[in-house]
Amino acid sequence: KAFFFSRSLTPFSHLLLFISAADSFNYKSFFIEVGLNSRSKDELAKVFEILDQDKSSFIEEDEQKLFLQNFSASARALTDAETKAFLAAGDSDGDGKIGVD
Repeated sequence: KAFFFSRSLTPFSHLLLFISAADSFNYKSFFIEVGLNSRSKDELAKVFEILDQDKSSFIEEDEQKLFLQNFSASARALTDAETKAFLAAGDSDGDGKIGVD
């Protein structure tokens, strides 16, 4: 199921074209393009709740792999390399998952 985080975010369809090839996803560029890097803490907490599909208060590798599909149901899954790089960037304590903080 796709969820668009906010009507004010950049439309995703053009972004998904640029990251449709395997290993073309760059989380830093994506966050800038969709405006996630400039959201308030409360807005980011709402985004986190959406990404945390199993409501465990963590985003685990399987949820991270399907990250793009939260923006568009037709988006591809992240590759293992993309998932691991993305997860490592947000995993502050090395437990293999991302917490809300």
